[in-house]
Amino acid sequence: MKKEIDILKESQKVLPKLDQGVLLTTKYKEKVNTMTIGWGTIGIEWGLPIFIAFVRTSRYTKEMLDRSKEFTINAPVDQDVKNIIGYCGTRSGKDHDKIKEMNLTLVPGETVNVPAIKELPLTLECEVLYSQNQELHKIPAELQKRYYPQDVDSSVPGSNQDIHVMYIAHIKKAYILD
Repeated sequence: MKKEIDILKESQKVLPKLDQGVLLTTKYKEKVNTMTIGWGTIGIEWGLPIFIAFVRTSRYTKEMLDRSKEFTINAPVDQDVKNIIGYCGTRSGKDHDKIKEMNLTLVPGETVNVPAIKELPLTLECEVLYSQNQELHKIPAELQKRYYPQDVDSSVPGSNQDIHVMYIAHIKKAYILD
């Protein structure tokens, strides 16, 4: 069962979770992939409720997201999901079936072809409206050095050369799974 919520009135349920990490889940054809994100926000653009997510250009999730143009944001309500967040943030969906390996339960989406995840029941169903690569030269030098160090191998988690793509997505539905 799904309890629908007004995400603009209840955004405070999602935004604090970003600091600890939430899952961004995509699906292309029959493959479902999820990854941990810690950067994003909720707002209004073009008169629509939106979620803005940032995904590094090197991530497998980016490949899937560019093809499907849909994703779900999956956040805990009261659950301790540190192990799920940690696991999904340190492995690539190209090499791992994180859904299977973490024994996550998928629940079909209502407005998108991407599932929700029962273990992280607060769900936003999102459709990408716009995406844009960040421009490294426009980012302040101190942030470039911290988040995009050019002298660190791109495989180092949390600190690599790859820029992010900003995805602005319409939040088509928001709910909490019971």
